[in-house]
Parts: sequence; C-alpha cells; structure tokens
Amino acid sequence: MFFVLRVAFWLSIVLVLLPSKDYQPRTQAPQIGAADAVNAATAAVSDLSGFCDRQPEACKVGGQAAVAFGQRAQAGARYLIDLLQDQIAPTQTGSINGANATGTPKSQHTLKPADLEPEWRAPLPPKDPRKAA
Repeated sequence: MFFVLRVAFWLSIVLVLLPSKDYQPRTQAPQIGAADAVNAATAAVSDLSGFCDRQPEACKVGGQAAVAFGQRAQAGARYLIDLLQDQIAPTQTGSINGANATGTPKSQHTLKPADLEPEWRAPLPPKDPRKAA
C-alpha cells in the first residue's frame, strides 16, 4: 500500500514540476526550486511512514479501502478488456489449413478411387505345425 502512495506522491510532484505553456507564474509568488520540492517530498514520505504507528485504526481502515479500490480497479479492467476483445475480435475465425466452422478440415477430393484401395500384399505362408512351440 505504501508503494502505491509513494508512486502517486512522486508522480504528482513530477506533474507539478513539468512546465506548461499556458501557466504564467505570479510575480509575488514565492519561487520554489526543485531541490526544495524534493526535500519537502522526502519529509512528507518519512512522515507518512510513521502514520500507522500514530493512528493504527485509520491505517487499518485505509488498508481496507485500498483493497476494495484495488478489487474494483481489477473488475473494471476485466470489464474493459472483455469489452475491447468483443469489439476487436473478428466475428468469424478462419484457420491456416482451411478448417470449416465445425473445425474439420475441408476435403480437397484429390484422390482417385484407385488411390483409396489398399496396396496388394502377398499371402502369409502357412504355419508349420511342427514349429509351434
């Protein structure tokens, strides 16, 4: 859970520090450098790491909320994947070897009746009753 919180925090710091062409800073606003922001972020993360020691009940409820949020996110992702697969998947699938809808390959009917007859074999020699042991 702390990993998710840390990633969200650092991602928000990165987004805040990215320049924007529409943003015009005020002249009287204090200028904060990147080093100051990193120091503040580090202090905030170290303060958050001791939060569960100070407020165990809030940490327990927060953990349960994070688990519920994760389960809902997984369910939403599954729904989205199923929806996309239904939209992207072709309605009829084919096969490389030309199988039909039942999955059996199509017959090309290239054999002649003579090709379907078994090969000739010589008859087996009669069994010698004297060698039967």
